[in-house]
Amino acid sequence: MSMKAFVMPEIGRVAVVDKPVPVPGPDEVVVKTTAALICTSDVHTVKGALPVAAGVTLGHEAVGVVAAIGSGVTGFTEGQRVGVSAITPCWECRYCQQGYSSQCGGALGGYKYTAQVDGNMAEYFVVPKARANLAPIPDTVSDAEAVYACDMLSTGFMGAEHGQLRLGDSVAIFAQGAVGLSATIGCTLLGAGRIFAVESRPERQELARTYGATDIIDFTSGDPVKQILELTDGEGVDAAIEAFGFPQTWESCLRVTKAGGRVSNIGYHGENPDPLPVPLDAFGLGMADKSIHSGLCPGGNDRMQRLFALIATRRFDPTLMTTHTFGFGEIETAFEMMRDKTDNIIKPLIVF
Repeated sequence: MSMKAFVMPEIGRVAVVDKPVPVPGPDEVVVKTTAALICTSDVHTVKGALPVAAGVTLGHEAVGVVAAIGSGVTGFTEGQRVGVSAITPCWECRYCQQGYSSQCGGALGGYKYTAQVDGNMAEYFVVPKARANLAPIPDTVSDAEAVYACDMLSTGFMGAEHGQLRLGDSVAIFAQGAVGLSATIGCTLLGAGRIFAVESRPERQELARTYGATDIIDFTSGDPVKQILELTDGEGVDAAIEAFGFPQTWESCLRVTKAGGRVSNIGYHGENPDPLPVPLDAFGLGMADKSIHSGLCPGGNDRMQRLFALIATRRFDPTLMTTHTFGFGEIETAFEMMRDKTDNIIKPLIVF
């Protein structure tokens, strides 16, 4: 039996092709896809930023229903609504056991969809180590809501968590795309007292306010670091989150944090060929007690279930980030719009 899958035949090109419907191994589950999101990292991959096999299926943000269950998997039933993180660790290696599950087997090793195996932008997809990585979706959470837990919310919240925010702390978040907006939600939930959202697009500024930003910093009106320093009486912020993946925003994060501040990087720097600068004056010659924490979206069914719980209790509405909806047959158009950022797109929902 065959299925449709969205693939990258070669660098710079995408297509929908027929592939065999996967059969689950002993520790795997096959999911029939019902909803998915296109991620900007898929765009980076097609541009050649990540070395992947020709013809690999793209995508790592999808939910669906259980279609087939491996012989060693218990706790799930066919037809059950489920979601899986973009990161699917083995939960057995030393990295996983030491608490770095997203680095499973080595740097970035937990990122298996597309990078190591077929992604899940297809009519059916495989979930490895399903007992640990697959999570049931509550009846009160829609597919359109649940799909945000797969990557955007998990990554954005990780950015907030790595900022080590205390109640009342100040934080600057550079860029308000879907990940930056999710970081804004996360900082709000963690009790940040002042949230500076750096963004120039009005529709994203409005969403940032909705999600808890107290101050909007429009970088087209002047250096955002100077603006934030002026608003904090020259002191700066307790934490800064880089959610854009550009050298300028990276450097701004270092410059806007006060001594003892934390920089949390969740931006994708894969397309930048130059080393990221660490300005010594902003880094206090290496002695300003500033810390830098990078990270990759954590995986596992525990994290997924906690994200679902936040959605189910209506702490926020992630679907406000869904600016466009397409059927799977229109996915090439959706990808082009995401690539070119046309029509003020933030996130396109793909319905199967």
